[in-house]
Amino acid sequence: MKPLFYLLPVAAYLYGAVPYGFLMAKLIRGVDIREVGSGNIGATNAARVLGWKFFPVVFLLDLSKGFLPTLAARLLVGEGVGHHPHPLAVLAAAAAVAGHVFPVYLSFKGGKAVAAGAGAFIVLAPGALAIGFVVWAVVFALWHYVSLASICAAAALGASLWLLPGEPLGSGVYRTAFGTVAAVMVIFLHRTNIKRLLAGTEHKVGRSKKDDGGGGSSPRGR
Repeated sequence: MKPLFYLLPVAAYLYGAVPYGFLMAKLIRGVDIREVGSGNIGATNAARVLGWKFFPVVFLLDLSKGFLPTLAARLLVGEGVGHHPHPLAVLAAAAAVAGHVFPVYLSFKGGKAVAAGAGAFIVLAPGALAIGFVVWAVVFALWHYVSLASICAAAALGASLWLLPGEPLGSGVYRTAFGTVAAVMVIFLHRTNIKRLLAGTEHKVGRSKKDDGGGGSSPRGR
């Protein structure tokens, strides 16, 4: 178990740090994604650079950063106490998300943890993720802000881990702690978007700047 304890989180971090949006923008358009649009390496900004048909591609690749290391850890170490995820699987998920947000390959300046976090929670807590997804879809459908939808989804997922059955502070404490920290991280990383939302200058997806009342700032991607 000791080699796994050390190697799995390291491998999860290194895979989570792979900057798919950055690499695709460089390979396809020869553009440094950090210097255009919002400057973020996530799927939303990549879609602005490459076209919206690339959004699902980058999103799914970023989602895989959280999903694959967490799934691999869970398959290797099995279930934890009371059928909750094993602490090592939660640690692998946390390392993968940390890699996405703080990638060693890009001077530790990465994405906003939404897609990578979603991938991790497909394995760790699919019920809580489903709640977060529904909240994301409803908020986006009503207001057309990717950032607002992501913030609300993160908050819903974090809260649901405390409300769903399964002893959140018992044998499931590691998952609950990670989900809570991840939700707070997502909201914190969207702080500039929150300022623009409050100022009424955040860009709406699918709406022109004229429709938005002239707001020219684009939301940072995932």
